[in-house]
Amino acid sequence: MLVVDDSGVMRKIIVRSLNAVGVTDVVEAGDGQEAFEKFQAESFELVLTDWNMPVRSGLELVKDIRGSGSKVPIMMVTTEAQKSQVITAIQAGVTDYLTKPFENETLRKKLDKYVAV
Repeated sequence: MLVVDDSGVMRKIIVRSLNAVGVTDVVEAGDGQEAFEKFQAESFELVLTDWNMPVRSGLELVKDIRGSGSKVPIMMVTTEAQKSQVITAIQAGVTDYLTKPFENETLRKKLDKYVAV
């Protein structure tokens, strides 16, 4: 699983939450550019990405991944919760959306749709 967030603290929180629901194979990236490089080098069953990041945003990352032809599930994990933003993300190719802050149980239920945890 690839976790992308420019905040090291937030990445740790997400990784801890993933660990709590049984996901231990996690690769981290600090922005969309770094994430796309890792995405091209490895195979991931799910990508969790923040929206607002320097260098390359989560939305740009989604477009890059979809532009590469990949159908990997992508979950936007962000504070951006306005309906128009959710629609923009879905139109770009996001599979699911999770608003920060979130509970581990909410994350687990979302993950159950895409991966075995």
